[in-house]
Amino acid sequence: MKTARRALTRGVQLLQLPCPEFLTYGGRRWGHVYEQFDHPFFRKRCREMLEPVCEQLLCYAQDGEIDLLGVLGIDGSPSCGVKYTCRGEWGGELSGRDLAPFVSSVRLAPGRGVLMEEFGKLLAENGLKLRFEGLFAPEPERALSVLE
Repeated sequence: MKTARRALTRGVQLLQLPCPEFLTYGGRRWGHVYEQFDHPFFRKRCREMLEPVCEQLLCYAQDGEIDLLGVLGIDGSPSCGVKYTCRGEWGGELSGRDLAPFVSSVRLAPGRGVLMEEFGKLLAENGLKLRFEGLFAPEPERALSVLE
C-alpha cells in the first residue's frame, strides 16, 4: 500500500484491471497454468472484461491532458504475467490421481499471460500503444520504476 500512496503523491492515478481468475474463482482458488486458460471462451471473457477499460483509456488519450504511462502486470500469473507466465501440464480431476507428475510440470516460462495477450491486442486494435511492464508480487518498489 505504501507504493500506491507514493505513486498517488507523485500525481499518478492507478486504474486496477479486472482479474479474470479472481472474478471467476474468488480468492481461495487453486493455482492455474497458461494452458488451462488458452482457449476461445476464456479469451472472450478476458476481452469482455477489458473492453470498458480500453474505452476509458481511449477517452483519457483523446482528452490530451492525461499521460498514459503503461500497464503493470504480475509476472508468473497465467493471466496477468507480462514477461513471465506459469505453464505446465496441469488440469483435470484431482481425486484418485498421483498429482506429483502434474505439479512437477508447472514452471515459470517467458511470455505473457492470456489476459495480457488479449489486452495488448485490444489496445492495438484501438490504436493505443502502452508500455507493458511485469513485476513479481513481492516487488512493489519496481512499480515506481515505470515512473522514471
